[in-house]
Amino acid sequence: MNTKICLNTLSALPQADFVAKLADIFEHSPWIPERAWAARPFADVGQLHGAMLAVLDAASAEEQLGLICAHPELAGKEAAEGTLTDASTAEQRGAGLDQCSKEELQRLRDLNAAYRARFGFPFVIAVKGLSRYQIMDGVDARLRNDRDTEFKACLREIGKIARFRLDALFA
Repeated sequence: MNTKICLNTLSALPQADFVAKLADIFEHSPWIPERAWAARPFADVGQLHGAMLAVLDAASAEEQLGLICAHPELAGKEAAEGTLTDASTAEQRGAGLDQCSKEELQRLRDLNAAYRARFGFPFVIAVKGLSRYQIMDGVDARLRNDRDTEFKACLREIGKIARFRLDALFA
């Protein structure tokens, strides 16, 4: 698929169709592509990603928190119930989170609970290229940070997730 042609087509879409095509890039947050639409046309995926990140950066703290909270816990309730988005399912599977032993799953759930209790939002990390052990070690390490540092870390990780999803969409 030719990215330039697809981006030209995407850029020409009415706002509602544009948003529908990009609605899954940021977890349950179509407001980001809705606002990024005004920055059209996009010359490349990097420019589209940058426009979406600019929307995120300009968003209120409440909107940013809502985006963080829209992310599922890793190997959490949504995964167990099969209610993850397709993208989240594939990403967690790719990191081997669906292959956790009973002990690993309990450790991850305990880490998730400790993280949420400390910061008030779920742990977010771009899992692509990471093993389940690296992810668990990442939660453990980030538990030592203050809330502001973690809030910013989650937004950076969400930006990485969005780029991975855009790259997959335009591959």
